[in-house]
Amino acid sequence: MAGSVNTTPTFALTPSSERTPGTENYITNFDFLNQYLPDTYEKEFERYGNRTISSFLRLVGAEMPTNSDLIKWAEQGRLHTKYTQVGTAAVINADNATFQVNDVLDPTTAAQVVRIGQTIAVVQNNGGGMNKAVVTAVNNAGGGAGQFTVAFYEAGGLIAAGTGVGNADVTIFIYGSEFRKGTAGMVGSLESNDFIFENKPIILKDTYTVSGSDMAQIGWVEVTTEDGATGYLWYLKSEHETRLRFDDYLETAMIEAVPAELNGGAAAALGNGAAAGAQGAGSDGIFYSVSQRGNIWNGGNPTTLSDFDSIIARLDKQGAIEENVIFLDRQFGFDIDDMLAAQNSYGAGGTSYGLFDNDQEMALNLGFTGFRRGYDFYKTDWKYLNDPTMRGGLPTGANSGRVNGLLVPAGSTSVYDQILGKNAKRPFLHVRYRASETEDRRYKTWITGSAGGAATSDIDNMQVNFLSERAVCTLGANNFFLFQE
Repeated sequence: MAGSVNTTPTFALTPSSERTPGTENYITNFDFLNQYLPDTYEKEFERYGNRTISSFLRLVGAEMPTNSDLIKWAEQGRLHTKYTQVGTAAVINADNATFQVNDVLDPTTAAQVVRIGQTIAVVQNNGGGMNKAVVTAVNNAGGGAGQFTVAFYEAGGLIAAGTGVGNADVTIFIYGSEFRKGTAGMVGSLESNDFIFENKPIILKDTYTVSGSDMAQIGWVEVTTEDGATGYLWYLKSEHETRLRFDDYLETAMIEAVPAELNGGAAAALGNGAAAGAQGAGSDGIFYSVSQRGNIWNGGNPTTLSDFDSIIARLDKQGAIEENVIFLDRQFGFDIDDMLAAQNSYGAGGTSYGLFDNDQEMALNLGFTGFRRGYDFYKTDWKYLNDPTMRGGLPTGANSGRVNGLLVPAGSTSVYDQILGKNAKRPFLHVRYRASETEDRRYKTWITGSAGGAATSDIDNMQVNFLSERAVCTLGANNFFLFQE
């Protein structure tokens, strides 16, 4: 019968950080009147291994300065135009027809980009067929704004009658142009269409305080932290763990940040009011940017090649980036391994993966690091999604917001850098921190008080302060995929 993992005992979520000394952060069970002394281990046992979860942005991005409250960048629009909500009142077999574009038009002119002399394909949205036509008239003024008239190449005219100019009868796209001999050139020109995006940095802070007396207190436990700090002074451990925790927050804040909605409490608590040039509270984190401007897979993990074919079909319609990395949780990684293993002709026995022969003395590798199907996909476990104190172990469900993975395009893209004053290559994901000639807010730390070398006040303590001001820029979010419930 199938087994399962018992729910008791569970993994501990009790933090090691406490506001005051307690039974969990100081040893208190000493009885020096007992003639039998315990055999003690002086060194802490690191039962959770490396507890930090930051590394994602260091792997896929970069950090660079900015000296403004607002970061803006432009992303290219499409080179060609396609309208999918085009209506007409023309009857079937009409040789000429007037169409109304009901897609979102230029907000400043309410004009479409179709011009006289261009040739277009007219495709029935119900799958009823296609016509080819040449544009004979364009109306971008008054009540006829967004309309154009065409003459069909087919002798039979329009394949199917329209249902009205305000409807979505057909899809049209421009494929060329045709003019009579000796006629004038194309009327009107087109301007490039850029999409302008922006983000704002947020200020992150943390602090650690210890009294001067406790700094002079030696302990009997040798403490260590992930960044190599070691010793018998307990406050050193607490200070280093505060630093590690702050380092993690610098990354997770860039992943999870959201802008404050106008009527939300955070907008009132953190916003700058109606001051000139003031920016609202919050910031656009990676998950938020991808959910708004990128691609989302929901309803469980993609577990078959047909699932990935759907993902690839969407990527074809976006930037078609050749190499992509999927940062995923453990279950999603297993699902991809199982999917790839099933493609092996000997997969039923589960013993022959890859271009090698397994024998009884060879360790069987049941995992894959990547695969190619249309594009190159590499996968790597993302500790942030597995850690039970962060996103790991969140409940599943259609509205749980659980994230199982994030597909990130590899490489860089060209953007206009406001500091350099020219186009520059930038990773799709990168962090901008506030800095100038006199103030660098990438990672500030300073000590106040009267202990530990500080001499800034008469308070008998040492306070270590941490501060950073930063924002993440998600360029080309349309090339990202968010895998969630």
